[in-house]
Amino acid sequence: MSADDILIEDRDGSVARLTMNRPAARNSLSLEMIGRIHQAIIDLGASRDVHAIVLAGNGPAYCAGHDLKELTSARQHPDKGLAFYRETMGSCSRLMLSIGDCPKPVIAAVRGTATAAGCQLVASCDLAVATSDAQFATPGVNIGLFCSTPMVALSRNVSRKKAMEMLLTGEMIDADNALQAGLINRIVEPEALEQTTLALATRIARKAPATIRVGKNAFYRQASMSVSEAYDYTAEVMVQNMMEPDAEEGIGAFIEKRPPSWRSL
Repeated sequence: MSADDILIEDRDGSVARLTMNRPAARNSLSLEMIGRIHQAIIDLGASRDVHAIVLAGNGPAYCAGHDLKELTSARQHPDKGLAFYRETMGSCSRLMLSIGDCPKPVIAAVRGTATAAGCQLVASCDLAVATSDAQFATPGVNIGLFCSTPMVALSRNVSRKKAMEMLLTGEMIDADNALQAGLINRIVEPEALEQTTLALATRIARKAPATIRVGKNAFYRQASMSVSEAYDYTAEVMVQNMMEPDAEEGIGAFIEKRPPSWRSL
Protein backbone atom coordinates (compact mmCIF):
# COMPACT_ATOMS: atom_id res chain seq x y z
CA MET A 1 0.00 0.00 0.00
CA SER A 2 1.02 3.61 -0.53
CA ALA A 3 2.57 5.41 2.42
CA ASP A 4 -0.09 8.11 2.02
CA ASP A 5 -2.92 5.58 2.32
CA ILE A 6 -5.10 6.26 5.37
CA LEU A 7 -4.78 2.64 6.52
CA ILE A 8 -1.53 0.74 6.01
CA GLU A 9 -1.40 -3.05 6.29
CA ASP A 10 1.75 -5.10 6.68
CA ARG A 11 2.59 -8.59 7.87
CA ASP A 12 5.15 -10.20 10.16
CA GLY A 13 4.64 -13.92 9.78
CA SER A 14 1.11 -14.74 10.90
CA VAL A 15 0.65 -11.32 12.56
CA ALA A 16 -1.09 -8.59 10.56
CA ARG A 17 -0.50 -4.96 11.48
CA LEU A 18 -3.01 -2.24 10.61
CA THR A 19 -1.75 1.32 11.02
CA MET A 20 -4.13 4.27 10.96
CA ASN A 21 -2.31 6.82 8.84
CA ARG A 22 -3.88 10.26 9.20
CA PRO A 23 -1.25 11.81 11.49
CA ALA A 24 -2.13 15.40 10.58
CA ALA A 25 -5.71 14.69 11.67
CA ARG A 26 -4.54 12.71 14.71
CA ASN A 27 -5.87 9.55 13.07
CA SER A 28 -9.43 10.69 13.58
CA LEU A 29 -12.15 8.31 12.48
CA SER A 30 -13.57 9.75 9.30
CA LEU A 31 -16.34 7.71 7.73
CA GLU A 32 -13.80 6.41 5.22
CA MET A 33 -11.37 5.40 7.97
CA ILE A 34 -14.14 3.59 9.86
CA GLY A 35 -15.08 1.67 6.72
CA ARG A 36 -11.49 0.77 5.90
CA ILE A 37 -10.70 -0.58 9.36
CA HIS A 38 -14.00 -2.47 9.47
CA GLN A 39 -13.38 -4.19 6.13
CA ALA A 40 -9.76 -4.96 7.03
CA ILE A 41 -10.85 -6.62 10.29
CA ILE A 42 -13.39 -8.74 8.40
CA ASP A 43 -10.86 -9.72 5.71
CA LEU A 44 -8.07 -10.54 8.16
CA GLY A 45 -10.47 -12.46 10.35
CA ALA A 46 -11.28 -14.69 7.38
CA SER A 47 -7.64 -15.19 6.32
CA ARG A 48 -6.07 -18.56 7.14
CA ASP A 49 -2.63 -16.91 7.04
CA VAL A 50 -3.38 -14.42 9.83
CA HIS A 51 -3.57 -15.53 13.46
CA ALA A 52 -3.40 -12.17 15.28
CA ILE A 53 -3.97 -8.51 14.41
CA VAL A 54 -2.26 -5.38 15.76
CA LEU A 55 -4.04 -2.03 15.40
CA ALA A 56 -1.67 0.94 15.63
CA GLY A 57 -1.62 4.64 14.81
CA ASN A 58 0.97 6.70 12.95
CA GLY A 59 2.06 10.01 14.42
CA PRO A 60 1.86 11.69 17.84
CA ALA A 61 -1.70 10.49 18.60
CA TYR A 62 -3.23 7.03 18.52
CA CYS A 63 -6.71 8.21 17.58
CA ALA A 64 -8.60 11.42 18.35
CA GLY A 65 -12.04 9.90 17.87
CA HIS A 66 -14.54 11.05 15.27
CA ASP A 67 -13.45 13.60 12.67
CA LEU A 68 -15.14 16.72 14.06
CA LYS A 69 -14.44 18.74 10.91
CA GLU A 70 -16.23 16.12 8.83
CA LEU A 71 -19.14 16.05 11.28
CA THR A 72 -19.37 19.84 11.26
CA SER A 73 -19.33 20.08 7.45
CA ALA A 74 -22.36 17.76 7.36
CA ARG A 75 -24.43 20.51 9.00
CA GLN A 76 -24.58 22.13 5.56
CA HIS A 77 -26.78 19.27 4.31
CA PRO A 78 -30.52 19.96 3.94
CA ASP A 79 -31.24 17.77 6.98
CA LYS A 80 -28.49 19.56 8.96
CA GLY A 81 -26.42 16.37 9.00
CA LEU A 82 -28.96 14.01 10.55
CA ALA A 83 -28.57 11.20 7.97
CA PHE A 84 -24.78 11.54 7.95
CA TYR A 85 -24.60 11.41 11.75
CA ARG A 86 -26.73 8.26 11.79
CA GLU A 87 -24.53 6.67 9.14
CA THR A 88 -21.33 7.61 10.97
CA MET A 89 -22.40 6.49 14.44
CA GLY A 90 -23.94 3.29 13.09
CA SER A 91 -20.85 2.48 11.04
CA CYS A 92 -18.58 3.14 14.01
CA SER A 93 -20.67 0.88 16.24
CA ARG A 94 -20.48 -1.90 13.65
CA LEU A 95 -16.70 -1.48 13.50
CA MET A 96 -16.40 -1.88 17.26
CA LEU A 97 -18.63 -4.96 17.19
CA SER A 98 -16.57 -6.47 14.37
CA ILE A 99 -13.46 -6.41 16.58
CA GLY A 100 -15.19 -8.55 19.20
CA ASP A 101 -16.69 -10.78 16.50
CA CYS A 102 -13.34 -11.25 14.75
CA PRO A 103 -12.06 -14.81 15.36
CA LYS A 104 -8.50 -13.48 15.66
CA PRO A 105 -7.22 -11.54 18.71
CA VAL A 106 -6.97 -7.80 18.02
CA ILE A 107 -4.31 -5.91 19.99
CA ALA A 108 -4.18 -2.11 20.25
CA ALA A 109 -0.66 -0.63 20.14
CA VAL A 110 -1.23 2.79 21.69
CA ARG A 111 1.19 5.68 21.32
CA GLY A 112 0.09 9.17 22.39
CA THR A 113 -3.51 10.07 23.10
CA ALA A 114 -6.60 7.94 22.55
CA THR A 115 -9.69 10.08 23.03
CA ALA A 116 -13.45 9.70 22.55
CA ALA A 117 -14.03 7.03 19.87
CA GLY A 118 -10.25 6.49 19.91
CA CYS A 119 -10.52 5.46 23.55
CA GLN A 120 -13.51 3.34 22.52
CA LEU A 121 -11.31 1.65 19.92
CA VAL A 122 -8.74 0.73 22.58
CA ALA A 123 -11.47 -0.58 24.90
CA SER A 124 -12.98 -2.63 22.07
CA CYS A 125 -9.72 -4.41 21.27
CA ASP A 126 -9.07 -7.72 23.02
CA LEU A 127 -5.75 -6.52 24.44
CA ALA A 128 -3.92 -3.19 24.59
CA VAL A 129 -0.28 -2.23 25.01
CA ALA A 130 0.46 1.46 25.61
CA THR A 131 3.51 3.65 25.88
CA SER A 132 4.36 5.24 29.20
CA ASP A 133 3.35 8.67 27.85
CA ALA A 134 -0.02 7.52 26.48
CA GLN A 135 -3.19 9.24 27.68
CA PHE A 136 -6.85 8.37 27.47
CA ALA A 137 -10.08 10.36 27.73
CA THR A 138 -13.74 10.49 26.78
CA PRO A 139 -13.91 14.30 26.53
CA GLY A 140 -17.15 14.74 24.62
CA VAL A 141 -18.79 16.38 27.62
CA ASN A 142 -16.38 19.30 27.17
CA ILE A 143 -17.80 20.12 23.73
CA GLY A 144 -21.46 19.36 24.37
CA LEU A 145 -21.39 15.87 22.85
CA PHE A 146 -21.51 13.16 25.52
CA CYS A 147 -19.40 10.11 24.64
CA SER A 148 -22.40 7.77 24.62
CA THR A 149 -21.11 5.14 22.18
CA PRO A 150 -17.57 5.11 23.67
CA MET A 151 -19.32 4.54 26.99
CA VAL A 152 -20.41 1.05 25.86
CA ALA A 153 -16.90 -0.35 25.48
CA LEU A 154 -15.44 1.74 28.30
CA SER A 155 -17.99 0.60 30.87
CA ARG A 156 -17.33 -3.02 29.95
CA ASN A 157 -13.60 -2.66 30.61
CA VAL A 158 -13.31 -0.49 33.70
CA SER A 159 -15.42 -0.14 36.82
CA ARG A 160 -18.67 1.80 36.58
CA LYS A 161 -17.45 4.55 38.84
CA LYS A 162 -14.21 4.96 36.90
CA ALA A 163 -16.12 5.00 33.62
CA MET A 164 -18.55 7.59 34.95
CA GLU A 165 -15.69 9.76 36.20
CA MET A 166 -14.05 9.72 32.77
CA LEU A 167 -17.35 10.39 31.01
CA LEU A 168 -18.56 13.16 33.33
CA THR A 169 -15.27 15.06 33.70
CA GLY A 170 -13.78 14.46 30.25
CA GLU A 171 -10.35 14.57 31.89
CA MET A 172 -7.30 12.70 30.62
CA ILE A 173 -5.94 9.73 32.54
CA ASP A 174 -2.35 8.61 32.15
CA ALA A 175 -1.08 5.14 31.29
CA ASP A 176 -0.60 4.14 34.92
CA ASN A 177 -4.23 4.97 35.73
CA ALA A 178 -5.41 3.22 32.57
CA LEU A 179 -3.50 0.10 33.60
CA GLN A 180 -4.93 0.16 37.11
CA ALA A 181 -8.42 0.68 35.72
CA GLY A 182 -8.12 -2.29 33.34
CA LEU A 183 -8.28 -0.31 30.11
CA ILE A 184 -4.85 -1.52 28.98
CA ASN A 185 -2.77 -4.64 29.69
CA ARG A 186 0.75 -3.30 29.96
CA ILE A 187 2.93 -0.20 29.69
CA VAL A 188 6.19 0.03 27.76
CA GLU A 189 8.64 2.76 26.90
CA PRO A 190 7.86 4.39 23.52
CA GLU A 191 10.81 2.81 21.73
CA ALA A 192 9.68 -0.68 22.80
CA LEU A 193 6.03 -0.45 21.71
CA GLU A 194 6.31 -2.13 18.32
CA GLN A 195 8.62 -4.91 19.50
CA THR A 196 6.59 -5.66 22.63
CA THR A 197 3.26 -5.67 20.83
CA LEU A 198 4.60 -7.88 18.04
CA ALA A 199 6.08 -10.30 20.58
CA LEU A 200 2.74 -10.54 22.39
CA ALA A 201 0.84 -11.05 19.13
CA THR A 202 3.34 -13.67 17.96
CA ARG A 203 3.04 -15.65 21.19
CA ILE A 204 -0.72 -15.77 20.76
CA ALA A 205 -0.44 -16.51 17.03
CA ARG A 206 1.52 -19.68 17.82
CA LYS A 207 -1.46 -21.18 19.65
CA ALA A 208 -3.97 -23.34 17.80
CA PRO A 209 -6.09 -20.93 15.72
CA ALA A 210 -9.26 -22.98 16.17
CA THR A 211 -8.82 -22.97 19.93
CA ILE A 212 -8.29 -19.21 20.03
CA ARG A 213 -11.41 -18.73 17.90
CA VAL A 214 -13.52 -20.87 20.23
CA GLY A 215 -12.14 -19.20 23.35
CA LYS A 216 -12.54 -15.62 22.17
CA ASN A 217 -16.12 -16.21 21.08
CA ALA A 218 -16.98 -17.92 24.37
CA PHE A 219 -15.35 -15.13 26.41
CA TYR A 220 -17.61 -12.43 25.03
CA ARG A 221 -20.75 -14.57 24.95
CA GLN A 222 -20.51 -15.69 28.58
CA ALA A 223 -19.82 -12.16 29.80
CA SER A 224 -23.45 -11.16 29.25
CA MET A 225 -24.88 -14.26 30.97
CA SER A 226 -25.72 -14.99 34.59
CA VAL A 227 -23.10 -17.08 36.42
CA SER A 228 -25.16 -20.28 36.20
CA GLU A 229 -25.93 -19.71 32.51
CA ALA A 230 -22.27 -18.99 31.84
CA TYR A 231 -21.17 -22.25 33.48
CA ASP A 232 -23.74 -24.27 31.52
CA TYR A 233 -22.65 -22.61 28.29
CA THR A 234 -18.88 -22.84 28.83
CA ALA A 235 -19.10 -26.45 30.04
CA GLU A 236 -20.61 -27.39 26.69
CA VAL A 237 -18.01 -25.26 24.88
CA MET A 238 -15.26 -27.25 26.62
CA VAL A 239 -16.95 -30.54 25.76
CA GLN A 240 -17.07 -29.59 22.08
CA ASN A 241 -13.51 -28.23 22.27
CA MET A 242 -12.32 -31.59 23.67
CA MET A 243 -13.65 -33.26 20.51
CA GLU A 244 -11.48 -31.08 18.27
CA PRO A 245 -8.25 -32.48 16.75
CA ASP A 246 -6.16 -29.68 18.26
CA ALA A 247 -7.24 -30.57 21.80
CA GLU A 248 -6.35 -34.21 21.18
CA GLU A 249 -2.99 -33.19 19.75
CA GLY A 250 -2.24 -30.58 22.45
CA ILE A 251 -3.04 -32.86 25.37
CA GLY A 252 -1.12 -35.70 23.77
CA ALA A 253 1.90 -33.46 23.20
CA PHE A 254 1.79 -32.29 26.83
CA ILE A 255 1.70 -35.87 28.13
CA GLU A 256 4.44 -36.93 25.75
CA LYS A 257 6.53 -33.82 26.58
CA ARG A 258 6.88 -32.63 22.97
CA PRO A 259 5.85 -29.50 21.07
CA PRO A 260 2.32 -29.73 19.61
CA SER A 261 1.74 -29.77 15.87
CA TRP A 262 -1.53 -27.90 15.45
CA ARG A 263 -3.84 -29.36 12.85
CA SER A 264 -5.80 -26.14 12.32
CA LEU A 265 -2.79 -24.20 11.04
